[in-house]
Amino acid sequence: MGRAHHAVGATCSAARDLGTLLTPRSVIGMAIEGAWVSTHLVTYPLGIFQDRAESRRGYRIEHLAPVQRGLHIANVEAAGTPILLVHGLIDNRSIFAMLRRGLTRRGFNSVYSMNYSPFTADVRTAAAQLGEEIEAIVAETGYEKIHIVGHSLGGLIARYYVTRLGGDARVHTLVTLGTPHQGTWGAYALPMRILSQMRPDSGLIRELDEPAPGCTTRFISYWSDTDLVIVPQANGALRHPDLSVRNIRLHGVGHMSLPIVGDVAHGICTALAELDQHGGTVTSGVTPIAPRTRTGTTTRRRPPADRAGGRTARSGQ
Repeated sequence: MGRAHHAVGATCSAARDLGTLLTPRSVIGMAIEGAWVSTHLVTYPLGIFQDRAESRRGYRIEHLAPVQRGLHIANVEAAGTPILLVHGLIDNRSIFAMLRRGLTRRGFNSVYSMNYSPFTADVRTAAAQLGEEIEAIVAETGYEKIHIVGHSLGGLIARYYVTRLGGDARVHTLVTLGTPHQGTWGAYALPMRILSQMRPDSGLIRELDEPAPGCTTRFISYWSDTDLVIVPQANGALRHPDLSVRNIRLHGVGHMSLPIVGDVAHGICTALAELDQHGGTVTSGVTPIAPRTRTGTTTRRRPPADRAGGRTARSGQ
């Protein structure tokens, strides 16, 4: 009876979101999702084996692309802060192939990925394993804090580590992509223990909703209103009064496509480029670079007006 009730709830929710799913952008997004899933199935075997960091350590920058040099010069600590990628259910590190490439191309020179068993049955156990992996990275790199990007279940595992196991002492920023922070009706599809923990009324979800006073980790949650795995889709947003959270809603992006979307990669790079609590990238007092015209030349900025007389301020006047 209870399962039938949940099925009815999921059906009603799907009906309410039907209009969103039928927009042109959503249709294109679903086509991209299908193409990416097919590609990912081909690349999946390449990600089965665990690897270490794709690290580019050192202080020489002449071999780097201009965008990479910019990050190293502006904030060498941000460029070197380790980033750990954590995949979702029955997946592996290959899901992050494009995101990892985007991070390294933008100058982040210490990108790690973690494979946990596809037979993982408990989020709490996986979170403890994540903690061990993080301690190994800290010991290897010398950095006291790292960043984590978690897709789907990977984000839930990382959140449990941060908020329930004291992981905020090790994690500066946690970015989640399509993570069922409030649970998902889709978890009723199969009688698996790990799926039962992702149901909206599960003990794990209730535990994650408990107070987390003093948590210092910065959270960024990407969720899509066309995610067919997270139902209802808004459950992908992270809402907790004790956490510093920025929720970013996307449209026309499928669940598996979240790690390959350009806007997501750009947003992650922008946030991690500065080690503050707000993810700002322009330091106070720094003059922004002038915009470029279509021909590639720099647009000349007009000098500021003289407040006293309304004239253009010039040197020597």
